Formats: sequence, C-alpha cells, structure tokens
Amino acid sequence: MSKQSKTNWDRVDALRDEDIDYSDNPKLTSDFFAKAARWPGNKELISLRLDPDVLAFFREQGRGYQTVINTLLRRYMEAQKQRISATKRRDLRKRR
Repeated sequence: MSKQSKTNWDRVDALRDEDIDYSDNPKLTSDFFAKAARWPGNKELISLRLDPDVLAFFREQGRGYQTVINTLLRRYMEAQKQRISATKRRDLRKRR
C-alpha cells in the first residue's frame, strides 16, 4: 500500500507558470549538461558476482547503491569507448 500524498494537488494545478518561484534553483550551465547522465531506459535484470567487500562498500552508501554501481560502470564504459575511438583514429592517421 502506498502512502497518501500530502501535496495539495488542486493548489498546484491552479498555479500559473509566472507564479512559480524558481529563485532557489541552480543555474543550468554547460558544465551541468556535460556531467548529466542520459536516462538509459529499461534495465536488464542480471546476476552479478562482486567481491564481498566491494558489495559491502556500496551497500553502506545507502539506498540507490545499485544505481551508483550502474553509473560508475557506464562512465567506465564511456571512457573506454573514447579511448578505443582515439586509438582507432590515431592508427588510421598512421596508415595514411
């Protein structure tokens, strides 16, 4: 059973865009977007074997530890793709 929302949705629905105070929101700079992660869509359920101390470390970080592991793996994957791409470009230039 889900918790009952305490939000007054009628009041929210009645707000006009110009009535919303955005002053405490941080400015979205190009640096923000450079570090932003795209939502990858659906996840695939797998079984993954991790060393006990590695798993314990991430679990100690609290709720969302699986998302953190996924994010770290994604960043590693993207870095490796960039490295491989740079190596291929370098090799192509050498062949010319």
